[in-house]
Amino acid sequence: MHNFLRLLFLLLALAPAMAQAQPAGGTDAVLLVANPQFRDPTYHHTVLIAAPLENGGHIGVILNRPTSRSLSSLFPEHEPSKRVADPVFFGGPFSRSALVAVVKRETSPGQGSLPLMKSLYLAINVGTIDQIIETTPNDARYYVGYVGWRPGELRREIDRGMWSVLNADPKTVFRKDTDGLWEELLRMTRQITASVVTGARGAGGRL
Repeated sequence: MHNFLRLLFLLLALAPAMAQAQPAGGTDAVLLVANPQFRDPTYHHTVLIAAPLENGGHIGVILNRPTSRSLSSLFPEHEPSKRVADPVFFGGPFSRSALVAVVKRETSPGQGSLPLMKSLYLAINVGTIDQIIETTPNDARYYVGYVGWRPGELRREIDRGMWSVLNADPKTVFRKDTDGLWEELLRMTRQITASVVTGARGAGGRL
């Protein structure tokens, strides 16, 4: 990547705390489906993928907020960016000027990559994202900003009913048309809840 784009990436670098984040080994990421009563405009009707970190915190991105910008419109002088078909997504309110990528790889794409699940990584390192764009640009989805939770914060939010939790899968993460994704997954969480309640009643359990 030529010096102009490298300098621009450096200017958009992630916050130091994020750059030093380490994944919690052996724990897959999950999908978070916002409760309909979650009125914060940043998270209203959103679906997120969130991964645990060693310090007890979590990190993730919003999956269903595509922007009207392409990667090449952000970096017009960079030829490889023109090969990226998908729009850039809004990943979250933290470091809104930073670029992160969720990439499909059998092994880690490089330094500063957090494993989300088998064959899926969150890349937060400037050099690694640079290499992804240069070599396999359409094996990744690109986001501006991300979401971060302090240790125990996400657990408290789930306990307060702000999020429903589902297993994550690459197909959902890389879904082309994210319109209706929140509604679809919300129905799924309600079906799961209804099934659990029905099973508990059938077993003589008390609600």
